[in-house]
Amino acid sequence: MKQFLPVTKEEMLERGWSQPDFVYVNGDAYVDHPSFGAAIITRVLEAHGFKVCMLAQPNWKSVDDFKRFGKPRLGFLVSSGNIDSMVNHYSVSKRHRKQDLYSNNGESGHRPDRAVIVYCQKIREAYKDATIIIGGIEASLRRLAHYDYWDDKVRQSILVDSSADLCMFGMGENSIIEIAEALDSGIEVQYLTYLDGTVYRTKDLSNIGEDYILLPSYEEIKNDKKAYAKSFYQQYLNTDHYASKILVEPYQGFYIVQNHPNRPLTQLEFDDTYALPYMRTYHPMYEYIPAIEEVKFSLISNRGCFGACNFCALNFHQGRIIQTRSHESLIQEAKGLIQDPDFKGYIHDVGGPTANFRQPACKKQETHGACPNKQCLWPKPCKNLIVDHSDYTKLLKELSSLEGVKKVFVRSGIRYDYLYYDSDDTFFKELIKNHISGQLKVAPEHISNRVLNKMGKPGRNVYEKFVEKYNRLNKELHKDQYLVPYLMSSHPGSDLKAAIELAEYLRDIHHQPEQVQDFYPTPGTLSTAMYYTGLDPRDMKPVYVARTPKEKAMQRALMQYKNPRNYDLVYEALKLEHREDLIGNDSKCLIRKKK
Repeated sequence: MKQFLPVTKEEMLERGWSQPDFVYVNGDAYVDHPSFGAAIITRVLEAHGFKVCMLAQPNWKSVDDFKRFGKPRLGFLVSSGNIDSMVNHYSVSKRHRKQDLYSNNGESGHRPDRAVIVYCQKIREAYKDATIIIGGIEASLRRLAHYDYWDDKVRQSILVDSSADLCMFGMGENSIIEIAEALDSGIEVQYLTYLDGTVYRTKDLSNIGEDYILLPSYEEIKNDKKAYAKSFYQQYLNTDHYASKILVEPYQGFYIVQNHPNRPLTQLEFDDTYALPYMRTYHPMYEYIPAIEEVKFSLISNRGCFGACNFCALNFHQGRIIQTRSHESLIQEAKGLIQDPDFKGYIHDVGGPTANFRQPACKKQETHGACPNKQCLWPKPCKNLIVDHSDYTKLLKELSSLEGVKKVFVRSGIRYDYLYYDSDDTFFKELIKNHISGQLKVAPEHISNRVLNKMGKPGRNVYEKFVEKYNRLNKELHKDQYLVPYLMSSHPGSDLKAAIELAEYLRDIHHQPEQVQDFYPTPGTLSTAMYYTGLDPRDMKPVYVARTPKEKAMQRALMQYKNPRNYDLVYEALKLEHREDLIGNDSKCLIRKKK
C-alpha cells in the first residue's frame, strides 16, 4: 500500500525502524509529487532500500525538531525546497512577499532566510558530528562563490557558510544513490571526493590529477569585478558532463572543488523516477498547499534546455542536454490522473522547462555534450540544430485519445523561435487547433535588439515573423486566439531608450501587460554576472545596468504607460530622453500633455 514517508517518530517506529538512514530536512511543506525535488530524492532512496524520514519546515528557532527522529545512521539531507529561500521570501524590490505557495494555506513565515545555512547550523548544534549533505536549487546555484543580490556582495560557497560536508548540484537522482551506497559501505563522507555532481572542501589537491581549472580565489573575486566575471565565465563553460573540467576555487587555507556535472539520465532512468509510488498530493497534516494546483494534472515530459537564456539558471542546474520520458511512461501517468476523483478531463500541461524540446539539439550532444562556447539558438540557429516536432505531436495526440481526456493543453512554455524554424507546420497547426485555451503565452522578453543580445534571445524580427505566422494559421484554422508576450524590464543592456522602444512596440500592437517582470538577479546566471560587474563575461565589454530604484520604476512604468498611476514616471522618462514627441494628443503619443 502506498503511503507517505514518516513525518513523526511514532510513524517511524510503526514501521519497525529504530533509526532512519536519512532525515530529509525540507524548506517546503511535504508534498509527495514528482514536481517537487524532495519527493524525487526521497522516493529514489526508498526504492534502493534506504529508510528515509521527512522533516518538513522544522522550527529553526530551537534544536528540538532536528532531534525528532534521533541521529540518522547515514546523514541529514538538507534543501531549501523547490525555490531559493530568498527568492521565495523577497520580491525584486526586496519587499517581503505576503504568500508562500509552498506552505500551508500559502502562509509565509514557515522557513528562515537562507534556509540551507540555518538548517545546517541547527543540525550541527543538535549533533556536532552528523554527516550533512546539501542539495536542491539553493545549494546548487550557490555551490561556488557567488554574487548575492540581497546582501549586494559576493558570498563564499554555501559549503563554507553551512558547514555541510558535501554539496550536490544539478539533478541528483544518480548522485544521491552513489552517496548513500558509499556511506552505507562504510566510506566516511570526507573521502567522497570522486562523485560527479558534487562539490567538496579540501586542503589537498593531490588526488584530483592535473586536468582541472584553477579559478580566481574568493578574495580576488570579492574585491575585483573583472576577476569575478572571468571566474563566472569559466563556470559557465563547464556545466556539461561530457565537456567540463573539474573547477577549483581557492580560499585562505583550503579549496572548494566542483566535480564534473552529472551525466544526463537515460530514458529508462527518467521513466523509472516517475514510476515510483508518489502519493501525488500534500501530506494530510496540512489544510492546503497552493503549489499543487499548477502541477496536479500536468505531466513533466522532459528535462534540460538548450535555449540557454542568459537570465535563466537552468544551464547551471539541469544542463543543456534534453532528456525525455517515453510515451509509455507518460501515458501510464496520465491514466493515473484520469482515476483521480478531482480530474475533470483536462490535462493542464505536457512539457518541462521548454515544452517543445523533445530531443537533444543535435546528434553530437548525445555523445560529446553541448558546445561550451556556442549556443544552439543564439544569435542564429546552429547549422547542426535538429528542428523536429514530430515526436511531441504524436505524444499529444496519444494523450488526447485516452478515454476520459477531453483536452490536453500546453502551458509550460513554447520556445517560439524553435517553433518558427520548423519548416513542417504540422505541430504548429496541431497546437493552435487543439492545445491552446484561448491564448498562447510566449516569452520574447524584450523588443530592443541591444537588450535581446544580452538576454541571449533571438532578434526582434524573429518574434515578429512568428507573430505573423501565428495569426495567419489561426485565421486559416478559423480560430480566434491571442498571443500573450512575457516581457522584462531593467535587464542588463536595457536603458531608458530601450524601454521607450518597448513601450512604442506595445502601443503599436495595442497591448498593455497586466503584470511586469523586473529583472531579478539570482545566483547562477550570466545576466546576474552582468548586473553585478557591469561587464559581459563573454567578451568583457561594458554593459549598461539600471541600478537605481527610480530608473527601474520608470522602465516598469513605460511598459504600462496607460495606467494613470504611472503618468509622472513615464513623463519624466520621456523628458529625460528628449522624447517629447511622445507626449501629446497624436495617436503615436504615449501620454497626453500635462494640464
